[in-house]
Amino acid sequence: MSDSLCGSAADIFGEDVFNDMAMQERLPRKVYKALRRAIEEGEELELETADVIAHEMKEWAIEKGASHYTHWFQPLTGATAEKHDSFISAPLSSGKVLASLSGKELIRGEPDASSFPSGGLRATFEARGYTIWDCTSPAFVRHDEGGATLCIPTAFCSYTGEALDQKTPLLRSMEALSKEAVRLLHLLGSKDVKSVYPSVGAEQEYFIVDREKYLKRMDLVFTGRTLFGAMPPKGQELDDHYFGTLRPRIASYMKDVNTELWKLGVPAKTQHNEVAPAQHELAPIYEKANIAVDHNQIIMHTLKRVAFRHGLRCLLHEKPFAGVNGSGKHDNWSLTTDDGSNLLDPGVTPHENIQFLLMLVCVLRAVDLHADLLRESAADVGNEARLGGNEAPPVIISVFLGKQLEDVIRQLAETGLATNSISGGKLKTGVSFLTDVSKDATDRNRTSPFAFTGNKFEFRMVGSHDSVAGANTVLNTIVAESFRDVSDRLERDYLNDPMAGVHDIIKEYAVKHQRIIFSGNGYSPEWTLEAKRRGLPIISSMVDAIPALTTKKTIELFESFHVFSETELKSRSEVKYEAYSKAINIEARTMMQMARRDFIPAIMRCIGEYSSSASAAKAMGADVKVQQELIIKLSGYLREAGEAVERLEKDTIAAESMENGRAQAVSFRDRVVPDMEELRKPIDEAERIVERSIWPVPSYSDLLFKI
Repeated sequence: MSDSLCGSAADIFGEDVFNDMAMQERLPRKVYKALRRAIEEGEELELETADVIAHEMKEWAIEKGASHYTHWFQPLTGATAEKHDSFISAPLSSGKVLASLSGKELIRGEPDASSFPSGGLRATFEARGYTIWDCTSPAFVRHDEGGATLCIPTAFCSYTGEALDQKTPLLRSMEALSKEAVRLLHLLGSKDVKSVYPSVGAEQEYFIVDREKYLKRMDLVFTGRTLFGAMPPKGQELDDHYFGTLRPRIASYMKDVNTELWKLGVPAKTQHNEVAPAQHELAPIYEKANIAVDHNQIIMHTLKRVAFRHGLRCLLHEKPFAGVNGSGKHDNWSLTTDDGSNLLDPGVTPHENIQFLLMLVCVLRAVDLHADLLRESAADVGNEARLGGNEAPPVIISVFLGKQLEDVIRQLAETGLATNSISGGKLKTGVSFLTDVSKDATDRNRTSPFAFTGNKFEFRMVGSHDSVAGANTVLNTIVAESFRDVSDRLERDYLNDPMAGVHDIIKEYAVKHQRIIFSGNGYSPEWTLEAKRRGLPIISSMVDAIPALTTKKTIELFESFHVFSETELKSRSEVKYEAYSKAINIEARTMMQMARRDFIPAIMRCIGEYSSSASAAKAMGADVKVQQELIIKLSGYLREAGEAVERLEKDTIAAESMENGRAQAVSFRDRVVPDMEELRKPIDEAERIVERSIWPVPSYSDLLFKI
């Protein structure tokens, strides 16, 4: 059974991708080689070569059933965007048309740039923007209800060259990282290395609910999360959902998701139930960073589209249900050379692996110096309710290395020389017929936001609906800066004996940046006090994280590597403030409408029915104490809800009227969000009392357990 399944997956994998195999089969040898040089060395393609590629790509797509093509890009909305053009050319004199795709059309598109978030980079009347083909990420044909479409991955820039998307800065950061890593490796004697790229695996968490129930909740439809809802008698406290057997409906859904993803060349590997009821996870195999980012967008789109076909709804909000675990996207990051070597693989004896130790302390330096920037890269409105709780990474950036590497760093810091590495030993179960197995040298720490996990770092703060491009752009750039610092010093002070310099720098970095290492409980209040003592930044909200984008240190960092200009950073800062304010405004407006049209009338109706019941019972001489107590309770909740909704409306209008981006975001955070919490309390309490037939929306029990 498993062999036939694997054979089926192997047969369909990548069948809808214009991958290397398809290119070799279809492109003339000379054209194929030119394209490979463009992909691997950044060599510019001649227009004549692009014409041949475009023609063959079009012919391949038409064979797959495609009638249209699109430049598929990732603007600052958090989602993907596309404008479809058919392959037909101008009508011939005979009245017929030809199907065509030119090299120019392949390489460059022109969507309206003014209608996407730009943070002031583009005025409304300045509409021109360009999408530019990313030839390093393969084109694919997507089949959906609208037919088949050739999707060409692209970057998106303004007419004046500023990045308006997530991909352009990512690609810039990858080039910067490769340049500095190769430079450093050459100084260490690895002269054959031509390029280094970040490998990324983005684990995707998500919730699945019944679509009919979803459509009955205005808050889910408009905001992606429940703004009201009382916890059911049972939540996740029994830990019975985590890794549990998949429900039949979910198993069928996951099967179709896998099939769709495999056809699109996405290496979907792992699937399982997550901690919360109705929560699940999908994890792919690691890929080059920009392809991993593209594939994660495909994963999110596929999860939603396949859910629709199954009468389900996929929720990618970071906190769709209060009181149960939220969803994140663990970003697993490592460094790979062009010959396939992982620079973050410690080997059996990491204390003797000088190259690895240098890579390790460079990452420690990067995270320590730019903890605020790394925290900002995961700042998102939905993440506000997730981060810092006993379910997700704390808001304080720290690095978990594990006992083995932490001990090596301690040795280096104390003596400048590491002489041994703690080994994992054998795991003995005490059962005679179970084989003793080798243990890893260290346990895991699920409370760490940035943890070393064997041969990679796992950045666990990214939100479930967010693009991982931002986090990886920051990681690539800050590590490139550390590599540059080492290379500069080796070339300046240790050119005759680079390895002596490497030893000195490893010790120096180990000493200076030990403060970022933490292996304890990141959820504990003691860690907050200790982090303050160490001088680590504690940034609790998105609004307070955004200023990290425009500090002098950040601007100098990104400009020195040509990843972002100061103008681009300031524009992204404005985009984020605006995104925060708009999201909270939509939530507040939704809450007010639901409270006034749904919940307050339901509470009033219930009070009326209880009152009628009490009057009838009293007339018959019965005891009406229970009815009276319920009426008094509900009347109190009704009064509280009425007062809260008026307060929320007043403060929302005041926040809406503010023009300064940061001031408006602060007003929404400090005044509107607390008002929303106060409105929710009495309505959630009322839900526990009001008769089920009267309550106007599906409950948490309905959404989480009845799938």
